[in-house]
Amino acid sequence: MIDQLIRLIKVERVDDIPVLWAQLQKMQVSVQLDQFFPTHGHWKGELTLGEVVAVWLTFVVSEGDHCLAHVQPWAEQNRDVLSACLGKQVRPLDFSDDRLAAILDALSDPPSWTEFETSLNQSILRVYELPAFRVRIDSTSAKTYAGVTPSGLFQFGHSKDHRPDLPQVKLNLAALDPLGLPLTTTVVSGEAADDPLYVPEIKKVQGLVGAGGRTYIGDCKMAALNTRAFLAHSRDYYLCPLSGKQLTGEELDNLLEPVLTGQQKLKPVSQPQESSTDLPPQIAEGYELTRWLEAELEGQVVRWQEKRFVVRSVAQAARQTHSLDQRLTEAVAEIHAIGERRQGKKRLSAAELQEAASQIVTRRRVAGLVKVESTITRTEKKKRRYGGQPAGVKVEITSTVKAQVDSLAVKQAKQRLGWRVYATNNPVMTLVTVVLAYRGQYLIERCFGRLKGKALSLVPMFLQLESRVVGLIRMLTIALRLLTLVEFVARQQLEKEGNEIAGLYAGNEKRATARPTTEMMLRAFRGVSLTVLEVAGELKAMLSPLTALQQRLLELLSLTADVYLRLVQHFLKPALNLSEP
Repeated sequence: MIDQLIRLIKVERVDDIPVLWAQLQKMQVSVQLDQFFPTHGHWKGELTLGEVVAVWLTFVVSEGDHCLAHVQPWAEQNRDVLSACLGKQVRPLDFSDDRLAAILDALSDPPSWTEFETSLNQSILRVYELPAFRVRIDSTSAKTYAGVTPSGLFQFGHSKDHRPDLPQVKLNLAALDPLGLPLTTTVVSGEAADDPLYVPEIKKVQGLVGAGGRTYIGDCKMAALNTRAFLAHSRDYYLCPLSGKQLTGEELDNLLEPVLTGQQKLKPVSQPQESSTDLPPQIAEGYELTRWLEAELEGQVVRWQEKRFVVRSVAQAARQTHSLDQRLTEAVAEIHAIGERRQGKKRLSAAELQEAASQIVTRRRVAGLVKVESTITRTEKKKRRYGGQPAGVKVEITSTVKAQVDSLAVKQAKQRLGWRVYATNNPVMTLVTVVLAYRGQYLIERCFGRLKGKALSLVPMFLQLESRVVGLIRMLTIALRLLTLVEFVARQQLEKEGNEIAGLYAGNEKRATARPTTEMMLRAFRGVSLTVLEVAGELKAMLSPLTALQQRLLELLSLTADVYLRLVQHFLKPALNLSEP
């Protein structure tokens, strides 16, 4: 009798879908997309292009998968949840791979994307009240299985994925400090050099946040003289380490000479500690000097003053010292091994032993630090008369090689380990602020880690059309903004409260943190489900109760339980159609 009154219709996994959708709505992603990418006249269904992209982004972040063919089955499984979130009837056909491919083609249009990205960033900066004082710029490569054409986007180049056998595209990214929030994105061909990418990217950021007073932080490739001159001319600042192109080994030795002779005192740099009772560990030491620079920029001579900081990193010096000791030990062992006599092993002459030892020294990068000596031993051995052969003397020549570490040279070499020279035209930056600012460069690397890792799974790419690759990368940068902002809001609220949150670490529920990641928080919503029943001919919906941890996370994200409860309210509406329109 009960089976006749109550019939199970379906059970849908809800998980983190309502949270992601609420965050995308707060970012106004669908509204902004519809403004700059209007729906085509032959577009079918109730959903606009912006809404389809927003649902697709929800799928990407929730599932860690950007594959076009996987979205439609997911939408079929979560159709009622998505319909409740959007307040519209969702068709799985809205997310067919053909439609998604057409969307990627639309997102690849440069003028429309530039206008959209600028509008989206301005909205985010305004809504979240984000200061735009420091911007980090860097590039990465993304491998693809597409074919290579002479003038195409897919090219072989220096692979940061360590896959030189695959063509790639290069992605240049500007991110806002201290969030790591993406601001601008540029996709170029895979063989492009990094140096020329900085000025165009900086111009895009300046078009967004204005020129003057911002500090741009990058690696040594940003230290090209023209890039520094451009920033100085536009009244912005730069911070970057100088590479061997901008500072030769001889110039570095001249900067280190007063330090090694004791004429230049070094100022220590310590890691800030949260507790005043802790003794802050020293992370670096260095000193400061100034230089006047001059460069020609678009026919105009630009002259500015640059501060240089000669810095020795304690951790880097220790790593390099350990590496040098290991290379020395291995080099000496290998050199001794080539002179050992073994059965079946060819005896080498003195010249051959010397050549083999030189190759080892070069390969181990210990030239000038290991002394190699070869000796020739002449041994005379009397030979008795035998048969028709007369008696005589047999001379045996034996060559050996020995290696010895040059202690004085090694000591001098170790004194030069861990040093780096940073350059900036920011007059208020000190040794401490320079070291700490550059150490935050991991923020943009974390963006690349999310973009290419499990969170967004950009690589490997199997798309064949260049326009769709560009569109996909651009769409995933929206998802990257989503991940960054969710994390920012939660951490900011915890900092304001002076609290930590526990229960996010699997296997250690008591462990608390004040800096939860977005991935950890979204994972906490797994298991939330929606059950649809037919009771006496009427449809009813039940939502699994939210745990205390899930309710706390919603509070930290400035959301209410209504983002989940409205899923149940959706089924209170009459004439619900569960079939495909």
